[in-house]
Amino acid sequence: MTQLLPALEAVQKILEPLFPGLMGVRLLTIESERVIAELFVRPDLCTAGGILHGGAYMAFADTLGAIGTVINMPQGKRTTTTDSSTKFIGGARVNTTVTGESLALHRGRTTMVWQTTIRSAEGKLCAVVTQTQLILDA
Repeated sequence: MTQLLPALEAVQKILEPLFPGLMGVRLLTIESERVIAELFVRPDLCTAGGILHGGAYMAFADTLGAIGTVINMPQGKRTTTTDSSTKFIGGARVNTTVTGESLALHRGRTTMVWQTTIRSAEGKLCAVVTQTQLILDA
């Protein structure tokens, strides 16, 4: 039996009052094995050099992997990140937009693993984040 996915707009509305909303995460695609979103690189998300802060990359990716997990979980469950590994490869400049694509590597009953690639407006790879989400009773 196929699980009915929530509407993208409904998930975006949930994010708005939370940290991802504060960052400006904008969802583009929600599928059972893939989540895609954009993030505008504002000055307040940058280092002193006008480059997207490493913590912003990590929070952006963590959001996408968590969304992927939540839309795949049975009702009555919750999730938390138990492990996250980030490889920084390139920088994204202020006043540009990065795109994150999170793909399911494993969707199990008690854990899920997601890998997110973040690319600059020019399509250059900026970061790769792999995270494990633990699925718990609510």
